Amino acid sequence: MTLTDSECKFVKKELGRDPNSLEYGMLDIMFSEHCSYKSSRPILRLFPNEGKRVILGPGDDAGIVELTDELALVIGMESHNHPSAIEPYGGAGTGIGGIIRDIISMGAKPIALLDSLRFGPLEDQKSRYIFEYVVKGISDYGNRVGIPTVGGEIEFDDNFKFNPLVNVICAGLVKKSDIVLGSAPNVGDIFVLMGGTTGRDGIHGVTFASEELTTESELESRPAVQVGDPFTKKMVMEATFEALDKIDVVGLKDLGGGGLTCCVSEMAAKGGNGAEVELTTIPLREEGMTPYEIMLSESQERMVFVVNPKDVDALMEIFNKYELPAAVIGKVTDTGRLVLKKEGGIIADVQTELLSDPPVVNRESCNPKEEGCGPSETAEYQEVEDIDSQEALLKLLSSQNIASKSWVYRQYDHEVQIRTVIKPGDDAAVLRIDDKKAIALTSDCNSIHTKLDPYHGGAGAIAEAIRNVVSMGAEPVCVVDCLNFGNPEKPDVFWQFKECIKGMSDIANKFETPVISGNVSFYNETEGVTVNPSPVVGVAGLMDIKDIRTMDFKNEGDKIILIGKTYPELDGSQYHKEVFDVVQGKSPKVNMDAEFESAEAVLKIIREDENDAVTAVHDCSAGGIAVAVAEMAISSDLGATADISKVPKDNDMSDAEALFSESNARFIVTVKSEYADEILSKIKAPAAVIGEVGGKTLTINQNLINVDIENLKESYYGVIEKFMA
Repeated sequence: MTLTDSECKFVKKELGRDPNSLEYGMLDIMFSEHCSYKSSRPILRLFPNEGKRVILGPGDDAGIVELTDELALVIGMESHNHPSAIEPYGGAGTGIGGIIRDIISMGAKPIALLDSLRFGPLEDQKSRYIFEYVVKGISDYGNRVGIPTVGGEIEFDDNFKFNPLVNVICAGLVKKSDIVLGSAPNVGDIFVLMGGTTGRDGIHGVTFASEELTTESELESRPAVQVGDPFTKKMVMEATFEALDKIDVVGLKDLGGGGLTCCVSEMAAKGGNGAEVELTTIPLREEGMTPYEIMLSESQERMVFVVNPKDVDALMEIFNKYELPAAVIGKVTDTGRLVLKKEGGIIADVQTELLSDPPVVNRESCNPKEEGCGPSETAEYQEVEDIDSQEALLKLLSSQNIASKSWVYRQYDHEVQIRTVIKPGDDAAVLRIDDKKAIALTSDCNSIHTKLDPYHGGAGAIAEAIRNVVSMGAEPVCVVDCLNFGNPEKPDVFWQFKECIKGMSDIANKFETPVISGNVSFYNETEGVTVNPSPVVGVAGLMDIKDIRTMDFKNEGDKIILIGKTYPELDGSQYHKEVFDVVQGKSPKVNMDAEFESAEAVLKIIREDENDAVTAVHDCSAGGIAVAVAEMAISSDLGATADISKVPKDNDMSDAEALFSESNARFIVTVKSEYADEILSKIKAPAAVIGEVGGKTLTINQNLINVDIENLKESYYGVIEKFMA
């Protein structure tokens, strides 16, 4: 049990008695970090969560923003880190299943999945195994339920050997008039449980996710990992949509972490009510299950509907048609308490508010650079001697973090539902909403930057995700996140968390992009090895279809414009990591004003482009200018000539700094040559023509880099495939 002594005292005071074993179990999971957000809630209040398009912010299964007069986007993000470390195939698959149910429970049809993944290096056998089966779990589940996986990102680092991170975004569409909330507002309404039967899998899943892993976890905690069933999920989806279409569903919520305890208590509490549940009516998969097991089970593919008593028969008819187990399990009461009965006798009686709203914990925090605050970094700064620029570029392109991820996304069906306009491999995925509108979706995080500077690393995660949707021609409208950190009870870890949220909040406020949904995953550490702080960010952007742009070069003779200043910011770069194996110093800073100015400039020239003069756009991030231009060349089979002396900058820099610095707020744009001067005059941010598209080689300053496109491709493609053959 994870309840602390002080929490046990609090519970006894609130109940006025000692809880029984069932009540203790229910309170234990609801007070867990995973369910209660007891450490993070005070800090998460820094996030902006209101805006002109926001229909629903944090607090339900997903957030909702307006897209058109008729349609809204429902979007959420979840982690399944601990289960994926123990059982990668099932852990990843049930992570997908859970976030899909979150979207369905708001009344929306899921249209896209994105995954943000972190593993140990592929040279490590166990890391390869986890990577292979996480990808397979995502692929099998998403493909079988008919939802395209359209994007994501992957990072490989020694730091994630013992604690892989598996974060998933799901987005769906709903008519604004059809939105359903996870609430039970009307006394006398009926709870109906539908979907998969309840078994012993996933018991204590949320408490397992709220503790550090150990070397014994793989055996000891395996029963806490849920078992997914995508075929049942498909039927659950179809039955849910039919029920929502034909019946006045008052409330709807999926059964994820915390199982029935979490679902029923939260729905009742949000409606300001209580609930009464009869356990003998719940369809079970296994014989002899105790009330404790039934209420704590996290068996998958289950949904709870709240309906008026007069609608129960019609609802059950729909579920019977799909041959899905379903049962009336209880009713909404005015008591403000969750009362559990077995054959009519009361076996548990707890306030719904006590279960759904545990008290917060005010954690200590301190900067690890301060004396006496956790493990401090004592290594001296290592001076490096730059190597040949062409050799460095080829090495970067063949590194696991930059090389093509096609081995992964080829396994995903990214075209099912035929909405996908821009497929995986560009800065963001683009999906058609109607004849005129589309959305761009992306996910991003640089955990090395966040390790070196949590404030600027956190801000940089949102900034990069915004640049990615802007590169496609979309205006960012909302943010979702998955905040992956170590043990919050350690003051240095909690300081990282607080600083990161401050940075993210500042950039979100600058762009007026509210954070409408998210997830906090603490305790990502194993026996002293703590994950690099990884604030994974998803951003959705709204656009006119006519404004879509892609990164690949289009025409010989197009001019290459760099927007944004470059600074000597090689610390924390892929150049330092891959070429010299060092991670040190200070991460690139995020200048909020410059970030906004650059993004605004790109959107302006795209939206005012009546001559199709803006031919390609790509954000500049990992690997710097050299890698960004190389990626544009590789994707188009067209070369380019560039001069880094023309790059906007304040002072003299080394060639390596100009080529590989990972300064923020930068875009590379190509334009038809005859419009270059006109477009440049419209850009208020620092900008300059630095080169021209053409030929079959990438040439930078003649002697610095001069390499055939085919050689670039040889470095960029096949890296992951060699390990996974």
